[in-house]
Amino acid sequence: MRSRLRPPPSAPAAALLAALGMRRTLTRRTLARGAATSGGLLLAGGAIAACGTPAAQQTEESCVSEDLSDSEQVINFSNWPQYIDVDADDESRRPTLEAFQQTSGITVTYTEDINDNNEFFGKVQNQLSACQPTGRDIMVLTDWLAARMIRLGWVQSLDKANLPNVTANLLPSLKARPFDPDDSYAVPWQSGLTGIAYNGTVTGEVRTIDDLLTRADLKGRVTALTEMRDTMGLLLQSNGHDPAEFTDAQFDDALEKLRQAVADGQIRRFTGNDYAADLARGDVAACIGWSGDVIQLAAEDPNIVFQAPESGLILFSDNMQVPNQAAHKTNAEKLMDHYYDPAVAAEVAAYVNFICPVAGAQEAMTAIDPELAANPLIFPDEALLARSAVFMALTEEQERTYEQKFQQVIGA
Repeated sequence: MRSRLRPPPSAPAAALLAALGMRRTLTRRTLARGAATSGGLLLAGGAIAACGTPAAQQTEESCVSEDLSDSEQVINFSNWPQYIDVDADDESRRPTLEAFQQTSGITVTYTEDINDNNEFFGKVQNQLSACQPTGRDIMVLTDWLAARMIRLGWVQSLDKANLPNVTANLLPSLKARPFDPDDSYAVPWQSGLTGIAYNGTVTGEVRTIDDLLTRADLKGRVTALTEMRDTMGLLLQSNGHDPAEFTDAQFDDALEKLRQAVADGQIRRFTGNDYAADLARGDVAACIGWSGDVIQLAAEDPNIVFQAPESGLILFSDNMQVPNQAAHKTNAEKLMDHYYDPAVAAEVAAYVNFICPVAGAQEAMTAIDPELAANPLIFPDEALLARSAVFMALTEEQERTYEQKFQQVIGA
């Protein structure tokens, strides 16, 4: 879920940050939570509102889509801003997309019109609930919204015969996720990790979530995320529970730990991406943060560290999906499969710097940027991924209940 204001990988990180006036780079997740970081917790409250009114469900029988791919060689692709590789000399050009068009003969209309998951849901819910076309053949949505789309029956099942690269190269850690156990409705575009970040200039190593929430030297110098799944996923793990499968009682136990940390003044505030600037300055000593942010911060200051908590990490993804009534499903599947060619995936990863979901891309990256190829936040090893969990797929009632409880604790 990321957008980056980032030059091609050959540009030094220091020059990048200087060009940005020492502001942190804008990531895809910044945009997703922009409202949450402006005036407190607006976006988080919007999440509750968005799921407060049950939407009309569809089934394959109630909403039949016609595929015109044989006669119409086009794709309409909606993505987040600056979430794909661009040409170093002409940022209007997207080399991997151009390569697909040349080899396939399919014309792609690429639109950067997803700036927030809830906002996008509002754009498309009327059409999809009524089994009407959205004008899109591919949309890229974060796990929780991808799960909601599947739950509502608003996306088409994918034909795996058209996805040989995806079948062969999707990372094992991203297969059979709780919300898509048969890998039938969502193909990861990029992924990332949620864990601990700390500034070693102002604090010692922070290894556990319990350290973060209770250590006296960190009191008032800690931030946590407004994103319920990220923060609560780590707290569930710290209590020995599986974020991919937990009970109401286990959620409440983890929430009580968070409530106590708030009451004790341990947590300075809850944030979106704005924790990164505070962390870089040392105003925040440690926090719950996202791996993609730390790559940029650590490039400028190696004392800023992303730490995998001893209890585990949360793995999240943004996913390509084909909505109901998309008229070019086969074409869309060909495009998805194109991005699971390791060489193509490496080109994208070199630009966006989040976890590449494609096996074999790390080797391909060595020819582009050996330093990035060795970065464990882009290419985590199997041991790290084995300690990562995808948050449980929620029912509509669970989503509403857990969000409301979480917002009460964090002060929304």
